[in-house]
Amino acid sequence: MHTVLITGGTGLVGRRLSELLITRGYRVIILTRAAKKEKLRGTEYAEWDVKKQTIDIAAVQSADCIIHLAGAGVVEKRWTAGYKKEILSSRTESSKLLLRTLQDHPNSVKAIISASAIGWYGPDKIPAVPFTETAKAFDDFLGQTCVAWEASISSRNNSIRVCRLRTGIVLGKTGGALAEFLKPIRFGIAAILGTGKQVISWIHIDDLCRMYIHAMENEALHGSYNSVAPVPVSNKELTMMLAEKIKGRFFIPMHVPSFVLKMIMGESSIEVLKSCTVSCDKIKSTGFTFLFPSPEAALKEITGK
Repeated sequence: MHTVLITGGTGLVGRRLSELLITRGYRVIILTRAAKKEKLRGTEYAEWDVKKQTIDIAAVQSADCIIHLAGAGVVEKRWTAGYKKEILSSRTESSKLLLRTLQDHPNSVKAIISASAIGWYGPDKIPAVPFTETAKAFDDFLGQTCVAWEASISSRNNSIRVCRLRTGIVLGKTGGALAEFLKPIRFGIAAILGTGKQVISWIHIDDLCRMYIHAMENEALHGSYNSVAPVPVSNKELTMMLAEKIKGRFFIPMHVPSFVLKMIMGESSIEVLKSCTVSCDKIKSTGFTFLFPSPEAALKEITGK
């Protein structure tokens, strides 16, 4: 039985990924600061503390692969100077701890599959041409955070394969971006952000988790891959589709002006107002197929309607 060690495994993606790995017969160990409190059936837990730079060495040594998801949420809080520092350090310092442990202790880790984000790319140009993995990182906070994030998990050990998945907006049944869309819809309001024309490059959580497994199981994969569905969608289109699924005809479309979002969210509003069209051609060329290639297919599975 192969052992997969997951950082950030108690979050939205980590929990679903653990479930899929267990059903495939993998042994799953999740690194967490509160190992005794976590109880996902079939999963083991080990302690680590990124701020203190401590880790369960035996857990690392038992792993065949590490899936590195750890990192503070990007839009959960206002981007104060302190929170910006946390967004960056939670990613780079966790990578530093993992790589130092692998360097200092004998282990059998063959691959590290790390999260990254399409924040690497800037806003669409006009006309929009989908961003590919060869595009230069944008010179803003998230773009440069992604540069540091990806660089921090570059192993100096040539025997360890490193693959990074630049992830778009994740859609799933619980939590994540869709939960924010649903809040006003439950009150009969389809809240369209800004003009609503901005393109969202998204992915269904099951396709994302399957992509992690695909990258882990295929030794030919290395470097960066975009983790987005083949059919991007505008903010307005996604909002209206979801509202129709939940409320039928009984909802009111309402635009939330950009200046209101900036007042509420501060600098992080840039991300919800940014149009970013991203290509998934590279991962498709490796043989990966999507279960939910369109927003319609994804929302049908999520809502059951």
